[in-house]
Amino acid sequence: MYRRVREHNGRWDMIVVGGGATGVGIAIDAATRNYDVLLLEQSDFGKGTSSRSTKLVHGGVRYLEQGNVSLVMEALKERGLLLQNAPHLVHDLAFVVPNYDWWEAPFYGIGLKVYNLLAGKYGFGQSRILSKEETLERLPTIKTEGLRGGVVYYDGQFDDSRLLINMVTTAYEQGATLLNYAAVTSLDKDAQGFVNGVTARDAETGETFRAEAKVVINATGAFSDGVRQQSDPDAEAMIAPSQGIHLVFDRSFLPGDSAIMVPHTSDGRVMFAIPWHGHTLVGTTDTPIPAAELEPSPMEQEIEFILNTAAEYLERRPTREDVLSVFTGIRPLVKSSASGNTASLSRDHTIRIERSGLLTICGGKWTTYRHMAEDLVNQAADLAELPEKECVTRRLNIHGFFPSHEKLGELRVYGSDALEIRKMIATEPALSERLHPALPYTAAEVVWAARQEMARTLEDVLARRLRALFLNARAAIAMAPRTAELMAVELGLDANWQSGQLAAFNEVAAKYVV
Repeated sequence: MYRRVREHNGRWDMIVVGGGATGVGIAIDAATRNYDVLLLEQSDFGKGTSSRSTKLVHGGVRYLEQGNVSLVMEALKERGLLLQNAPHLVHDLAFVVPNYDWWEAPFYGIGLKVYNLLAGKYGFGQSRILSKEETLERLPTIKTEGLRGGVVYYDGQFDDSRLLINMVTTAYEQGATLLNYAAVTSLDKDAQGFVNGVTARDAETGETFRAEAKVVINATGAFSDGVRQQSDPDAEAMIAPSQGIHLVFDRSFLPGDSAIMVPHTSDGRVMFAIPWHGHTLVGTTDTPIPAAELEPSPMEQEIEFILNTAAEYLERRPTREDVLSVFTGIRPLVKSSASGNTASLSRDHTIRIERSGLLTICGGKWTTYRHMAEDLVNQAADLAELPEKECVTRRLNIHGFFPSHEKLGELRVYGSDALEIRKMIATEPALSERLHPALPYTAAEVVWAARQEMARTLEDVLARRLRALFLNARAAIAMAPRTAELMAVELGLDANWQSGQLAAFNEVAAKYVV
């Protein structure tokens, strides 16, 4: 990738700052229109918000309750397109709303029928009211005292960072250049004060380089204001960052194939308990914070809130000792002067042209990344006076697309790449080594991540290429020494690199242990 930058002549059409879902989505869209695009990410792809979601591809039932019908309809359409374009990573999931009061079944039943109707041809399944017996069949661990029944509806589930890595590969295959660990240190301007490029630093070598562009795009999510203020120190903040955490438990807390949706918690949010990669994931909170951090930490009151809320619905009360991992993400919510409650701030995306010509996109949600990218590239092409070209991403298969993904077993998340990983194992049987008995990951997947998926650090592999750190933090820590050995051999690095990586990973992993 760095060779592409060094050998590039002239100005790029677009430079994208930020390697999360929005930024990579923009790189895909721009590249498929044959625009010359460079993306720079300060850390690893998806290190921030894009690897820390609730793992749902959804329209947003709560937004329907708030009356934001247009956002729900847009998200439901995008949900359908994601299933169409990345079936190896997106699938439908049944959600049950348990009913304990007489009015809940008709109230939520009608609301979810409307949700279904808004999806139109992109629907995932029909909602219906369940009897108490049907509810218990789907949710055998639900609290039975006072249970009257439930309502079932269907939404989507995915693996966020796995999808993002496949999107990075898709952008590359379409002609984009993407660099992780390349932090933009300054925005460069011409004599008139308009942004015309960036200066960036290679984190591995310490070298700096410059790149010029017809338009520079700020897609840094929760960090958007920091980039905007590089362009204009007096720029008024747009982002009201909010922190959310998720707790991960053993599968026994939710042994079926259905999820639980709690429509109203004591803080006014929706809470989910979902099956994910053989575990149970419960979240999320919504806590306003003063500033975004790249590696945020859970707060004690957030952990207690999720444990207490889960205990209201599960027959077996989860405890701190049951938590296998806790992960924390930051929502890049667009500020609203009318509300101090971050749960009610806009999930719509905002595009802003700064006085310097910097183009900023913020807000939105994972599900709508493709539509956000389409809007942004349209604006960027106009601003840069590029030839007008049609967006084609509605019908663009994401790398790994594989119609028979059900046959791939534990390697399903790799889609078509699973066939190549199996070939590696057939050639070198030692790579079938299981790295920890509690998780399904093998040595071959570590080698694949380093060789084919731009993984540069131990954390890249254990947190985002594999999902070990998010599923079971102690198991990930135990896997780390062997994973570092495998990476060092593949990347040609020494024992000093391994020890440094282990120290850095253990420091990060400590934040995932309760």
